[in-house]
Amino acid sequence: MLRRLALSAVVPLAVLAAAVPASTATASDSGSASSGPVPSVAPTSGPFAAARPALGPLPMPLPLPGFLDDGPGTGAGEADEARTRLTVSVENTGVPGADGTFELECGPTGGTHPEGQAACDRLAEAGATRAGRQELFRETPEGTMCTMIHGGDAFARIVGTWEGRAVDTTASRRDGCEIARWNSLVPVLPDVR
Repeated sequence: MLRRLALSAVVPLAVLAAAVPASTATASDSGSASSGPVPSVAPTSGPFAAARPALGPLPMPLPLPGFLDDGPGTGAGEADEARTRLTVSVENTGVPGADGTFELECGPTGGTHPEGQAACDRLAEAGATRAGRQELFRETPEGTMCTMIHGGDAFARIVGTWEGRAVDTTASRRDGCEIARWNSLVPVLPDVR
């Protein structure tokens, strides 16, 4: 979105920069025998008359930074992934080796998480969509109607930074909404189905 906005501002500036010298040319500049200014589409009276540049053409816009144009350097995806560092604490899953506190770092993948690469891939997948960025770690709102299915006593807390945003959330399997939320976080959280 930011890239599209920046490009939509750059193109009109480039067209305007090319059109301004032609509209401010005089007859003596063009080599014509007549004297006086060349007819122009620029207003000569009214509120836009003063908008005519006095110092020549507008400067050309600067190139877009790497994070906007997917150029070399750190692109948006690389920067977001590099800023992911989470501590995942899990208990009462009933799955051998799944309980404990694990560190997860993405970009490059690191930490003590048992499924680090798969977890980083899941976070990158969710971060690629607007809905995923908004919903992934959001807790179920109070008053939400959820099925009364008990999915077990598993409990997890996730604390840290994801795509530059602070995360501090809990997850359980106490009802249908929380079970669905837990399952959407697999493999960041263990699969206990």
